[in-house]
Amino acid sequence: MAEKIFNAESTTDEVLEGVDLRGRRMLVTGVSAGLGVETARVLVAHGAEVVGTARDLDKARRATAAIAKGETGGTFELVELDLASLASVRAAADALIAAGKPFDLVIANAGVMACPQGTTADGFETQFGTNHLGHFVLVNRIAGLIADGGRLVNLSSAGHRFSDVDLENPGFARGGYEPFIAYGRSKTANILFAVEFDRRHRARGVRATAVHPGGIRTELDRHMEEETLNALIASINEAQAAAGEPPFRYKTVPQGAATSVWAGLVADADLVGGRYCEDCHLAEIQDGEGIRGGVRPYALDPERAKALWAKSEEMVGERF
Repeated sequence: MAEKIFNAESTTDEVLEGVDLRGRRMLVTGVSAGLGVETARVLVAHGAEVVGTARDLDKARRATAAIAKGETGGTFELVELDLASLASVRAAADALIAAGKPFDLVIANAGVMACPQGTTADGFETQFGTNHLGHFVLVNRIAGLIADGGRLVNLSSAGHRFSDVDLENPGFARGGYEPFIAYGRSKTANILFAVEFDRRHRARGVRATAVHPGGIRTELDRHMEEETLNALIASINEAQAAAGEPPFRYKTVPQGAATSVWAGLVADADLVGGRYCEDCHLAEIQDGEGIRGGVRPYALDPERAKALWAKSEEMVGERF
């Protein structure tokens, strides 16, 4: 049977059409809104046992109230997790390890974007600390629970093109904080983490990949003023036009979550392992200016990935 071809307009339901996930267990972070809720919904709808994490459990309960009411045999449970607190991350990881149930797929979905300068409970710059370091500790602590042949999907962004990681000044200690530069660093870190995690675990068939969901109106852009958002879209369209590509269009939430489930469950593991995906396909390496498609070479650099891993271990005070 010919392999189905998906694209930017494919939805989660289309990607998982005919896929039976009964008996498989999955973890999705950030299930209190947007992509996380949709990701959990479609996995449960296909029979998966899903554990969702959220910082605000009451909000997550409201957002996911309809999820577990299908007839597929899928189940859904919530675990409290605040990625901006390593104490919370470690407590959540300890609880999962104590439960001892393996995962076939981990989707590191939660995150913050372009927020004002601040720090996490542990003193890390908010975006790097939440988007990268929180997931770095969580995933590495539960790595032994990821079953042989399982996968890790890190949600990155085309925003990784704003900036490479800065291993000498990760917290902007020397000033010059810019919300989108900080966001770019954290999203590049999400890709580099997948690259090195994939290298370390592929011998037992565990593969890791990073994805760009696309532009979607969710709570993620709550820190952005409309003027800033419009200017960003204008710059994207300028780059698109220069490349002979169509103008930017927002995706629906089911279209935005499609690449996560495609990369985690449908795509060939050797195709996506240690790579970066967008619009339900493997992204091409692009070194031009502008925030459009493709992945910057620095985000896939294996030596950079090893250096980030070492720096991350140093920052969180834990070796993996």
